Amino acid sequence: MDILLLLIYSFFVWLIFIKYKWLPWNITSQVIVVTIPIIALTMLILFLNIGAPSSHDVRVINYSVQIVPRVTGRVTEVPIEPNRAIKKGDVLFKIDPVPFELKVKAAQANVEQLRAKLIGSRANQRTYEEQLKEITSKKGALNSKLQLAQLRVKQYGELSSTGAGPRFELEQAQAEVAGLKDDLNALVASETQARLKTQARTKDGDQDEVASTKAQIASAEAQLADAQWDLDQTTVYAPNDGVVINLQLRPGQVAAALPMAPVMTFVENGQWVIALFGQNEVRKVEPGQEAEIALQMYPGRIIKCKVDSVVWATAGGQVPVSGNLPNIGPMPPGQLAVRLYPDDKELFIAAGARGFGAIYTDYAEMIHILRKVFMRVSAKLDWLILKLH
Repeated sequence: MDILLLLIYSFFVWLIFIKYKWLPWNITSQVIVVTIPIIALTMLILFLNIGAPSSHDVRVINYSVQIVPRVTGRVTEVPIEPNRAIKKGDVLFKIDPVPFELKVKAAQANVEQLRAKLIGSRANQRTYEEQLKEITSKKGALNSKLQLAQLRVKQYGELSSTGAGPRFELEQAQAEVAGLKDDLNALVASETQARLKTQARTKDGDQDEVASTKAQIASAEAQLADAQWDLDQTTVYAPNDGVVINLQLRPGQVAAALPMAPVMTFVENGQWVIALFGQNEVRKVEPGQEAEIALQMYPGRIIKCKVDSVVWATAGGQVPVSGNLPNIGPMPPGQLAVRLYPDDKELFIAAGARGFGAIYTDYAEMIHILRKVFMRVSAKLDWLILKLH
């Protein structure tokens, strides 16, 4: 573009000084003629780089997901093909489910067994309550007998002391009282035991035995849910729309649940279009501004974009304590990345595509046309393939 401007300027100089000789062509005019384009082009380029900064390093970056199975097992099926479009939710591969199905069945049996035990615990709870009622009733009857026996002992003692009654009957009544007291003590012990079992309850009103069985059931159900979850993980699905590159997984291989050993890399369709600028070039850049890029994969085509944001932090400004800031590949020092969104959402752009671009800020808008001309001329040059092999 600057060459075109110089040619136009030279044409007018030729007309004024050479063809029509409207002004003398001497040392003074020659110095002025040479100085004007130098100053003008310098000022134009300075203002253009502020109002419409350009980048010769535009990159297309796709999200990639390392696919790691959540369970370890032998692969039985890989129904996808490499470099083919995959929809979210499509099956990527399957792991042999038999070992996990057996664990689910064992967990289900354990839960059923504990539920049967809970029925027995509740039956025991009712039994203890009935025993307590029966013991209470027997205790009342025994107390009545004991009082009657004690009364007889008193009466026989009075008769025996006066010689009106036999000593044998007194001793027999005393033995009966002692027996009744032993029976009463046994009933009191049984009552205490039954009362402890019926009164020892949790906040929910369950006895300890029932509460313990319920806790065991809850633990067994959690184990069942965990076993079922493991079984569900034997089928691995696509996390999003995308494609699998360089697929090496085959049936018969063992897929391990190791984060450092992914079985495939899934490249999502979601992309970042990144343009790298010098730090002093982005001072006028704001979200929503117009931008254009040209990629080598589309020679001669200008792709309209919008500025999403300036990535104000990169790996070069990170203190290695914890966490990671965006590392946009091998970035030259002193540059910042600007994220762009193409207007054409349906346009296919290969991951790793490179090119150049420009952003049209709200500053010096009258000269943005020059940058657009530069962009279009440079895009045409991508048609040239300069190699001899």
